[in-house]
Amino acid sequence: MDAQQVRDFSDDELAAELLKLKKEQFNLRFQRASGQLEKTDRVKEVRRAIARIKTVQTQRSKDTDAPARTTPEEVKETSDA
Repeated sequence: MDAQQVRDFSDDELAAELLKLKKEQFNLRFQRASGQLEKTDRVKEVRRAIARIKTVQTQRSKDTDAPARTTPEEVKETSDA
């Protein structure tokens, strides 16, 4: 799963995918602890996919929280105050 695919997901799809990946990460940890883990590279892939999803979620939340500024004058006026 690359970054562009993650950005194309809706918020609900991101949450569902994050939950699925966290469950997989949990299972992989148990497999590693018991010596049953065969695909050791999958741990790294899952960890990075979780990070990508969380990054996109954070970016989206910051975009919605930020006040809308349309002109540089508005930005200058608010920073002077």
